[in-house]
Amino acid sequence: MGRAVGIDLGTTYSAVAIVAPSGSPEIIANREGERITPSVVMFQDDSVAVGSMAKQAVTDAPEDVVQFVKRRMGDRSWSFTTTGGDQYDAEWISAVILRRLKDDAEMALGEPVTDAVITVPAYFDDARRRATIDAGHIAGFNVLGVINEPTAAAVAYGLESGIQGTVLVYDLGGGTFDVTVMRVTGNDFQVVATRGDRNLGGFNWDNALITYVAEQVMERTGVDLLEDDQAMAELREKAELAKRTLTTMPEARVLLRVNRKPVTIAVTRQLFDALTRPLLSRTRSNVESALEDARLGLTEVDHLLLVGGSTRMPVVREMLTTLTGREPSIGVHPDEAVALGASVQAMLLASRGRATDNPIPPTPADPPVTIHDVTALGVGVVAINPSTNKRENHVLLPHNSKIPGRGEQNFRTTTPGQIELLVEITEGDDDDLEYVTVVGQAGMTLRPRPELTPLRVVISVSADAVIYAEVFDQVSAHKIGDLAIERKSNLSRRQIDAATATLQSWDVS
Repeated sequence: MGRAVGIDLGTTYSAVAIVAPSGSPEIIANREGERITPSVVMFQDDSVAVGSMAKQAVTDAPEDVVQFVKRRMGDRSWSFTTTGGDQYDAEWISAVILRRLKDDAEMALGEPVTDAVITVPAYFDDARRRATIDAGHIAGFNVLGVINEPTAAAVAYGLESGIQGTVLVYDLGGGTFDVTVMRVTGNDFQVVATRGDRNLGGFNWDNALITYVAEQVMERTGVDLLEDDQAMAELREKAELAKRTLTTMPEARVLLRVNRKPVTIAVTRQLFDALTRPLLSRTRSNVESALEDARLGLTEVDHLLLVGGSTRMPVVREMLTTLTGREPSIGVHPDEAVALGASVQAMLLASRGRATDNPIPPTPADPPVTIHDVTALGVGVVAINPSTNKRENHVLLPHNSKIPGRGEQNFRTTTPGQIELLVEITEGDDDDLEYVTVVGQAGMTLRPRPELTPLRVVISVSADAVIYAEVFDQVSAHKIGDLAIERKSNLSRRQIDAATATLQSWDVS
């Protein structure tokens, strides 16, 4: 029986952790001795490289290096094409990263690593969660489950520090943003509310700086750096370095070569903050919404946890301190907390062989740990709005509902004598179907009546996020039908097995 690990599969960096025999979660260093691994993959000839080596090759071979793939998870229309013509989807590329983490963990531990819990942004929908699980399977893991990143971070810090009360977790990573409000009582972790944006992160801050520098270069030289892949790769690398410099220094200089001549663009922290103010405002709006969902005032937060490398920006800390009146809790490693918390969940699930809401078997000196989460997105059904005669999303179980949870609503058929019914279950909070996802559907047969048939639709979500829907005839009180919606794979079992076998034959360095 192999070991179980927790993995933070990040947009820019990833990490893997395990619960040591002492009971404390610990980060496992990679083969280079680094505690975090760049989420970058380089395809070249018959080899593939992951991590620092791949990241260093971005400027030399930008067309064979792929990064920020987490933002593409679950997107069936996206793929990466190498210069050799090979195409890889987001699951495959993520699987390569996970395979490297698995190999490094086995190298460090000296034994097989078979099981994993992988973290996801709280605002990932079902398709993106399923894509993450598929990637884990392709990498050779038995994926025990996924856990929301802010929840994992709070668990790691809570067990280490013994904090109690209301905790606000602000998680700004390389490509995604989440904010979660949690209540901690003893070793019980109860998520109250969560908000987020799966397309907001340090990547966007980099883009704002890249745009500014490119405009400055255009004014001085007439050269558009954004039109050249190699120049763009160098500009992104230099912009990220400048952003990091500005976390500790009031000014940074972006040094470039344009037409073989040196060009220097100076950027002050004040200017950078001004360029990215709209991005910071988006995170603030989510914080305020999460606290409103939790029915808490801005100053009713007991602890403020900052997670994700982008929280190192001074303006983030200043904004949150002003907003909540709290200084961020010390002792939280922004790059490691999520993986550490995931390793606790991995031990929980590996020990019990059951899903999320079960306690970790306690040691004689320790009380059990329990984790309770909420729905990040509403769950509903597609129905006709009689006022507009248009198909719309009707949410039965709103976002931030406790899971397990249940919601129901009354409807009626659209025409007298109707004998067929299509039930479509959705995930999302908007009325407009363009902004939600249909996660499952089923056809049902009705008893013919000369009048409209009143219906009752009941939706429940289990602790491990399986959606179950039931439809009842209100006249007879009989159940018309039901459907259970487990996370359906974006890939077939055959595709996953084939990809797993292929990746196992690769040498991932």
